[in-house]
Amino acid sequence: EGLDVTGKTVVMLVNDPGYAKPEGELFKGRAMTYYGRWTYKFEEAARQGAAAAFVIHETAPASYGWEVVSSSWSGAQADLVRKDGGAERAAIEGWFHLDMARTLFELNGLDFDALKAAAAEPGFTPVAMENTTLSGKISQTVSKRTSHNVAGVIEGTERPDEYMLFTAHWDHIGMKPGEGDTIYNGAVDNATGTAAILEIGEAMIADAPKRSAMILAVTLEESGLLGSAYYAENPLVPLNKTVAGINIDAMMPTGRSKDMVVVGFGASEMEDRLAAVVAEQDRVIVPDPEPQAGYFYRSDHISLAKKGVPMLYADGGADLLDGGVAAGSEFAEKYRAERYHAPADEWSDDWDLSGMVEDVTALYKVGLGVADSFDTVSWYDGNEFKAIRDASLAEAE
Repeated sequence: EGLDVTGKTVVMLVNDPGYAKPEGELFKGRAMTYYGRWTYKFEEAARQGAAAAFVIHETAPASYGWEVVSSSWSGAQADLVRKDGGAERAAIEGWFHLDMARTLFELNGLDFDALKAAAAEPGFTPVAMENTTLSGKISQTVSKRTSHNVAGVIEGTERPDEYMLFTAHWDHIGMKPGEGDTIYNGAVDNATGTAAILEIGEAMIADAPKRSAMILAVTLEESGLLGSAYYAENPLVPLNKTVAGINIDAMMPTGRSKDMVVVGFGASEMEDRLAAVVAEQDRVIVPDPEPQAGYFYRSDHISLAKKGVPMLYADGGADLLDGGVAAGSEFAEKYRAERYHAPADEWSDDWDLSGMVEDVTALYKVGLGVADSFDTVSWYDGNEFKAIRDASLAEAE
């Protein structure tokens, strides 16, 4: 607050103060908020006039290793075509490896760990690196290309102008230079979700609901949720006529579980509907066990949620029928360490699809319940998107 960073380089920590000091009742404790996301940090640095902005990577608060940063940010990058050509962004956006950040602080006579601890306290004042300037030259080629969101509609029998939305992203991050296996297949992330919404679409045709259903496969999620962001700004149908939505992203082939994890738990009435459906499967819904990872802000549903549409993002459970929580946690940790945003994310004949089938069935039934009714769906009181939704619905009256 009150800091003038016009023309300066800003160096920031990843996540937000609540993660560093959950006992301090800052933000939402260890649960990441939208303000802890690197996307928001770059946007805010630009709004404050910064010429360059860097985020310091640390594996725990980021919830992924440096390899994810280096693979995602190396090579060609994509962005939406912006009205001002992107002039509102800082000229340089990037990441520092933790070792590089420590070296930078030492060169300026600063104690990184001490400043990191201080930054978790209310009233912290940013510190100038008096002995350091940044100069750089960007050599780049900018080209315009077209990618596609792909939508299909099952028209409702009684209220065709109202929609139940199902989303998944169909993209991944392409190829890496070098020899050997260089293809980022994205079998889990997100061929699974894409297959799921296609199955849901076919089932919805057979059930012929009262409301319309839209199956929306979006592009460029891996480049910053660009496809869903574009749709949110240029919707095919009015967003206040989109009753609710379900997003499916990266379903794990872990087999059946006793639960389903609701990412961003405590957000909307869609959770009540999911709880009722999974109860019929002798299961329960549970909160995200890693709210500090900010998964609610890392997939395409957030683009629609920010416009007020009640969105549900639920994953397969961590408490597996075969092996319990220990087995579920081990699989998830191994996937993040070895296959997430890596060429190793590919199909294997030994996948156990039984859990995916059960999860997709549950999500379909939740969506069908909305589509085949005249019910309204709301955010819970106190949710940050409820006021946006209320205003949007008022415009439709």
